[in-house]
This record gives sequence, structure tokens and C-alpha cells, in this order.
Amino acid sequence: MPQPQTRPAPRTVRFGGLDGLRAIAVGLVLCYHLFPPLLPGGFLGVDVFFVMSGFLITSLLLREYELGGRIRLGAFWRRRARRLLPALGLVLLVSTALALPVGGDLLVGIGQQIAGAAFFVSNWVFIANGADYFARDTPELFRNMWSLAIEEQFYIVLPLVVLLLVRLRSRPSRAIPLAALGLASAALMFELSRAGVDPTRIYFGSDSHTFGLLLGAAMAAVLHRPEASEVLNPGPLRQLAAAAAALAGLAVLGWLAATLSEGSPASFQWGFQLATAAALLVVWAVTRPGAWIGRALDAPPLRWVGERSYGIYLWHWPLLLICAGALGPDLEWLVAPLALAATVLAAALSYRFVEQPVRRFGLRRSLRMLVRVGDHTPRRRFVAIGLAAVVAVAAPAAVVAIVTAPQQSSAAEAIARGQEALEHSRAAQQADEGRSGRGERSEGASETGKTENPAPGKGSGGGAKEQSAEPAPLSPDGRDLVAVGDSVMLASLPELEAAYPGISIDAAVSRGMGTGAEIVTGLSSQGSLRGVLVVGLGTNGPVQAEDLDTIRASAGTRPVVLVNAHADRDWIPGVNQLLTDYAAAHRGVVVADWTGSVTGVPDALAGDDIHPNPSGGEIYAGSVQRALEELQSPGEGIGFGLPRR
Repeated sequence: MPQPQTRPAPRTVRFGGLDGLRAIAVGLVLCYHLFPPLLPGGFLGVDVFFVMSGFLITSLLLREYELGGRIRLGAFWRRRARRLLPALGLVLLVSTALALPVGGDLLVGIGQQIAGAAFFVSNWVFIANGADYFARDTPELFRNMWSLAIEEQFYIVLPLVVLLLVRLRSRPSRAIPLAALGLASAALMFELSRAGVDPTRIYFGSDSHTFGLLLGAAMAAVLHRPEASEVLNPGPLRQLAAAAAALAGLAVLGWLAATLSEGSPASFQWGFQLATAAALLVVWAVTRPGAWIGRALDAPPLRWVGERSYGIYLWHWPLLLICAGALGPDLEWLVAPLALAATVLAAALSYRFVEQPVRRFGLRRSLRMLVRVGDHTPRRRFVAIGLAAVVAVAAPAAVVAIVTAPQQSSAAEAIARGQEALEHSRAAQQADEGRSGRGERSEGASETGKTENPAPGKGSGGGAKEQSAEPAPLSPDGRDLVAVGDSVMLASLPELEAAYPGISIDAAVSRGMGTGAEIVTGLSSQGSLRGVLVVGLGTNGPVQAEDLDTIRASAGTRPVVLVNAHADRDWIPGVNQLLTDYAAAHRGVVVADWTGSVTGVPDALAGDDIHPNPSGGEIYAGSVQRALEELQSPGEGIGFGLPRR
């Protein structure tokens, strides 16, 4: 077997395979946002970017120190600015202007979002505002800027750290501090998840989601060999090893992208960590000098996409929201393909006429080249006129959008309307109790308490099938109903109270079925449950059958109405199927078909397509009413078990 040929590594070697890997990474993100059922774990593409960025930037800094004996911080940050700011500024300007005619929720907090993106602190701005990255119904126009913020924060600190590390002689000693910081960040993500911290806080946090960048940097420190020779034509065994490693890493990434659930404990406790390890393996394999797999990954189509991946990532999310807002639900099928086409076109134009000139000549020289009319070729004149027209139209439109942006989203307004009604009801109840005297009970309470509706094993027996005689099939009024729900029920509260005066409602934002089970158990122990229990939970996470069992046991012989959920979230179909199956298996439990009633009704829901407007609140109350009527059907025939009036 011929011996591999070696010679000193060229000082300006280009890493193979990274453009192709960038194309794969941005493809994962595009599928996740544009076609979510295809790759539910496609958000891992960002972590592949993190590993590549940490590896590449650290390699460049070490090479600069090797060649010149120093790292020029100003020049490094200037290169980063040239690379990132032109495309970012164009996206912020044009997208804000395009969102103006669409209006509505797209413009909520737009000024704050632009400031966060411009100063590379978007991730912390979204954390402070309580944003939910994994909710497709909260339309922050520049939500995707969070990852750019983390990278830029890393780029500010990294060269300072490298300046300290180059004083250490051995490659392992340089890598160990970076690896230790990366492992600490990965461990922090794990611990925060186990502690039940909000998933968006974990995902957006610079402290808990920097391990890909740090571990990529550590690998660069280990592999950088300034004085050693590199194998330029590795033998067949080395080629096979590199190809096998790359394919294995890509297979793991593909499996995770197809199976990992967004925002799940599994994703934070091992999913992101495993994806980062797989990305490290791929980057190591494809960047080996002379590796065939690196050349294969840099095939022309993949390389074309990879070179424009930064612009594709910046443009795709705001254009997706703008297309969705402009087309509306009737043309929803057209949103994703139109957004994809617009994204590729915008990224290609930005790369050719904005990013590359500024990267090559700098911002000031590029501007001078555009404004010097006498030196213009026809093509340059066309570009200058086009860019001037874009700025002339987009700049004032963006200013108007920022100035006229609504203070809160339509969903927040719907929730606030329900909260105001809830506070008014509580104040009226307290005033009524004050007039009645301490310890007295109202007529409604005296007719529907725990005493007349004993729990299983007490009084009249242990379940709906064991009720004594045939109670009169009375239709309950508000004094017979107690409801526990989430923000959807809260937004529907005025209409529920109008349909059922005197109803007792306990509803709050971001409440899940587990919390609801605890509340129902508490109400039961206090004797505060009324004749019929209405439960409207399931929007904010998966539901466990054990929680439904707890609710039913606490309700005793009382009928239970389970309101199903309506939202564009991965767990909703499973939640609704579980509620339907549970009601079918238990007498005295029925489902109020909220999602079936509201789907496709114009103007019934706020901009998030979850929380009801007043007309949607009437639909919500109507679905509860139909469920109560079903309880009196021959199939159920339980007549609510309410006392005769």
C-alpha cells in the first residue's frame, strides 16, 4: 500500500464540507418552521450551526495568532460586523415595512424586537417578555434572532479567551477550559429542565445553550496544529473512517430531527447534548484535509445553499409570518411554499448585492461605489437604483410601523378582558358575602354543595351508576356549575357568565391539567364543588389519564364536562383524543367540542388562533351547553344528580 503523502499544512487552507453542512442545518430549520409535521425536531439545525461557528471562528483566531503572533481584536470584530450587519439591517428594515400593511399582532413589540436584534440581546429580551419559542401562535416577527444574539455574545468573549489560552503551550491545555465551560452549559440545561424551569428560558439562555459553540471551539483547539504536517492524501482506511464518522453523525441528527419533541424534558436532558456530539463528529470528519466526504458534502447545490444559509435563516421566519398574515386561513396551504420561494429569492439577492460587496470592500467603500454615478456600469446603476428605492420606501414605512404598533396582542386583549370580568365577579361576590353576614350561605350554595352531592363511598353511593332513584333531569343554571380552566376559559368568561349567571370560574394563564387536578381536589376537600364540574384544560401541554382519574374521583357523583383544546401545537391531537376516549369509557363524563365548534369560524379567535374573541366566547359557552344537554341524553341519563328545586 503506498504511504500517504504529507507536507506542511497551507496557511490559508479552506475547511471542506462546512458549506454543505450549513445547507443541511438550515434545511432542518426550514422544515421545522415551514413544514413542522415533517421534522418536529428540526430546531436542532441551530445547534449544528453553533458547533460549526465555534469550530471555525476559533480555528481562524488560532491561525491568526500563529501567523502574526497576535490577535487584532478590532479587525476581528470589524470582520464579524461586515459579515453579519448588512444582511441583518436589510431584513429588519424590509420585514418591518412589509408587516405594516398586514398589521395586527405582527407589529406588537416591534420596536423592542428591533432593538434586541440590533444590539444582539434578542434572546434575553424574549425571556424577559415571557415569549414562547415553541408556540407557533405567538407571532414575534424577529423571534429567530435569538440564536444570532447568542453567537454574537460568544464572538465578543471568544477572542479574549483565546488570547489567554494561547499562552498555554499544549493543545489539550488550551482545549480543557473551553470543554469544561461547554460541559457546564450542557449540565445547566439538564438541571434547569429537571427543576421545571420554563422551556423557552432554557432554550434562549446564553448560559444554558452555549455548549455547542464552546465544544466546537474546544475541538478546534485540539485539532489545530501550527507546526505539524497534515495528511493531504489520506489512505483508504482514513477515508473510510472519516466517511463512516460523518454518516453516523448525520444519521443521529436525522433520527433526532424526526423524533425529538420540541420543548420536551427529553430534548433538554439528552437531546440537544446528543445532537451537539453528533455535529462535532460530522464537523471533525468533513474538515479533515483531503477527506472525500468533505468534498462530497460540498457538492455545488449544497454549497450554493450553504453560502447563503445566513440570509436564508434571517429571512425565512419574518417572511413566513408576513405571508401567513397576508394570505389568511383560506389560503393557508399556499403560505409555506410562498414563504420558501420568497426566502430563497431574498437571500440570493442580499448575498449578491449587499453581503458580498460589503464583505469584500467594506461598508463605506461599497456606498461610495454606489453613489459615484460617473463610474456606474448599467448593472451597477440598476443595483444602486434598486437599493435606493428599497431604502426610500422601507425606511419611512418601518418608522410608521414602530410608532403605530399596538401595545399588546389580540390574544392578550382577550385574556385581559376575561381577567377584568373575573376580578369584577370576585368583587361582587365579596360584597354579597359582606351583606349576607359572615358564615351565611347563598341560596345557590345551599342547593349544590358537598353535602347534597356526596363523594364515592359516602351517602348515596360511589358513582353515577349507583345514584339513588332517578333524579329529575334538570337543566343546571350557573349556581350549579363550577369551572376550572386555562386562559381560553378565562377569555370566554364574560360569555360563560352571561349564559350561566352565578357560575363559579377558576381560570388562569398557562395552566395545565395537572394543576387543574390539584385545584379540583382542593375544592372538593373544602366542600366548594357544585353540582356539575366543567374542566377546560389541555391547551398548555399533554394530558395524563391519571390527572383525569384524580379529577373524576374528586368530583364524586357529579357529572364532569371536559372541554377539548384548539391550538396549533403538537400535543393537541393527542390531548383531544384522550379526552374523547376517557369520556367514552366513563359514564357521567362528556366532552364539550370547543375545537369542532370554533374551527373555520371567521373572527371568532384572536390572532394566535387560540383565544376567543367575544363571538368565540359565545361559541365556547355554546359548546359547554351542548355537553350539558348530552349529559341528559338516554345514553347518559344521569339528570346531573342535582337536588329538586
